[in-house]
Amino acid sequence: MIGAPSYLPVHLDAGRADVSKLQKLLREGARAFNEQFDEDTHLNAIIPKPWGYEYRAFVDDFFDLWALHIQAGGSTSLHVHPRKLTYLLCLGGEGVTTGLDRADVPIREGSVLRIAPGAFHGTRSTGNEPLELIEVEVPRNKFDLIRLQDDYNRAGTAYESAAVEEPGHSMRNVPAYPNTRMRPRTPDGRFRFELRTGMDIFYRPSLRDVFCIPLHISGVVHRDLEILTGHHADSRRPQTDKHYLCISKNR
Repeated sequence: MIGAPSYLPVHLDAGRADVSKLQKLLREGARAFNEQFDEDTHLNAIIPKPWGYEYRAFVDDFFDLWALHIQAGGSTSLHVHPRKLTYLLCLGGEGVTTGLDRADVPIREGSVLRIAPGAFHGTRSTGNEPLELIEVEVPRNKFDLIRLQDDYNRAGTAYESAAVEEPGHSMRNVPAYPNTRMRPRTPDGRFRFELRTGMDIFYRPSLRDVFCIPLHISGVVHRDLEILTGHHADSRRPQTDKHYLCISKNR
């Protein structure tokens, strides 16, 4: 997508090398597991990582949004999600995302990266401050993960089972949305999460909005989300019949 507007997603698609490597790992016994929605409750707490931490910001039966805090110099594993589509949205900091046999993709505030199912990828924080990301995953399945390489000796391991509670910032049920839980804001208070209709976004736009993510089943079925950004050149309009999860600056 050379020459595309900066608010549109950069695509990382699964190529021949990705498919070949995934097939080899599966033949050697690697497995991508399945999240048990009503049992794996530790996923609703904060998950410590050797590179920082991550926590679930919003979840329903199909959409799963996570916030990642990658400390300066830290790096996620080079891993793959065989079944789910992933978007990386940058709230702050600087970094690069790498894959198999492809150039590094730079990440900075406002960046949107679309990672197709089966595409190996890893992200490193390259700035002097932590890299803050939102990871949008569809369909929901946190255990759809195979690690290939890792700076912290986690290659071949499953997703973490340890978690810690953060008093005052726990996930909450959303009464108007079945099987939905979300956090009101980030633990540091810099950003807030809010459910809004496309109609409301259109008639009451906010300069504090950084990203608005459509929560519509068509995005799951077609494996494509039109994520709106706060970029000054992004003139796209929200679809008034859809609901969005909006991420806004709190101050």
